[in-house]
Amino acid sequence: MNGADLPSQGSGTSATPSPTHGAPGALRGPLERLALIGVEPSDSDEVRTQKVTLTLSAVTVTVLAVMWVGTYLALGLPVSAAIPLTYQVASVVSLVAFARTKGYRRFRFSQIVLIMLLPFLLQWSLGGYVASSAVSLWALVGVFGALFFYSARQAVPWFVAFVALTIASGLIDPRLAQSPAAIPMGIQVAFFVLNILGVSLTAYLLLQYSLRTRDLALAQSDDLLLNVLPRSIVQRLKRDPGVIAERFDDVTVLFADVADFTPFAERTSPERVVGVLDAIFSAFDRLTQERGLEKIKTIGDAYMVAGGLPDPRPDHAQAVAELALDMQAELARLSESLGLGLRIRIGIDTGPVVAGVIGRHRLLYDLWGDTVNTASRMESQGVPGRIQVTDATYRRLSERYSFEDRGEIDIKGKGRLRAYLLVGSRAVARVSSAAPP
Repeated sequence: MNGADLPSQGSGTSATPSPTHGAPGALRGPLERLALIGVEPSDSDEVRTQKVTLTLSAVTVTVLAVMWVGTYLALGLPVSAAIPLTYQVASVVSLVAFARTKGYRRFRFSQIVLIMLLPFLLQWSLGGYVASSAVSLWALVGVFGALFFYSARQAVPWFVAFVALTIASGLIDPRLAQSPAAIPMGIQVAFFVLNILGVSLTAYLLLQYSLRTRDLALAQSDDLLLNVLPRSIVQRLKRDPGVIAERFDDVTVLFADVADFTPFAERTSPERVVGVLDAIFSAFDRLTQERGLEKIKTIGDAYMVAGGLPDPRPDHAQAVAELALDMQAELARLSESLGLGLRIRIGIDTGPVVAGVIGRHRLLYDLWGDTVNTASRMESQGVPGRIQVTDATYRRLSERYSFEDRGEIDIKGKGRLRAYLLVGSRAVARVSSAAPP
């Protein structure tokens, strides 16, 4: 057996789907190949999405330009027809060059220049805003594209260019309107509607995509934070990114360690070592979450949990005791299914702690205090396969649970302390798996 043979516990994450796969409307066949002409294997997901989106946008506008070319030719306006035709030719050339060189920056620049400049040239050739049905509105697509394909700061010059061209068009419009192109009123109105709808639809789709991307990124960011910090702490950090430090007078701390794991790791392949730990800790994560407790951290093959923080609860000692018994049973089950002879050693103490978030780049919610140190000593100087608790925890649980009295034992750095081994629950009904509201 190796790591691949272990049961999949999962961490709740999944690979990010490519822009052309994973949805009912995913691209297929020739269109998919066309969308991917400029994509390289080394591209990040963001760059890949931008390339695919820009390629499809360029192809779409190139095809739609046929309508303008045909209409203006039919109306006897060859100069005006030549402008969208020029865009088509230039766009096809840039697409071919993009497919060959994968030069995204040049392709991006050329497409935005074309879509911003040519609508104004077409408007001027037709005799201004009214005669052209305000076709310069399509230059806004270039501004939106600059926001999408560049950064927000890099998009500012493109917007300034659009404003300058719009002002210039307004200034020369009276002169252009003196000799407008002979376009029937019905066609002018139809083009007004098409121009407004086309630009509005483009803006809506880009905004919709950006919002969905933002929401997905925020959700993924929250999920990552919740993997290392309690939910209430994440919410507090969002409101106030300052120092978070609190004192809790009454919590229960658990340390668990897989006994004899180091010799197992030395004689076992790295893949299987990591796979076994992943299976064990993923199961412990699930049990901790079900009990409404807070996983603090893992260190090697050690696992640390606390009850009663950051959200206080009166039954934290009982909940931690139930978790310890669950962890015992779960490790026994996993050890048997994986063909191993592993046992868990658990230590528990109850009392005050200080809790807070440390670090700036890799945040950690951690605990400090005598209770933490004592719980750690209860584990390290405990009995493999047993749950050792302090007198403070024993007093909380003695009415509900059975214990074996170990008497006073030598605890490193603490002297002689009384310790007990948790055997099981006296109660018929065990504590609820859900955390109290």
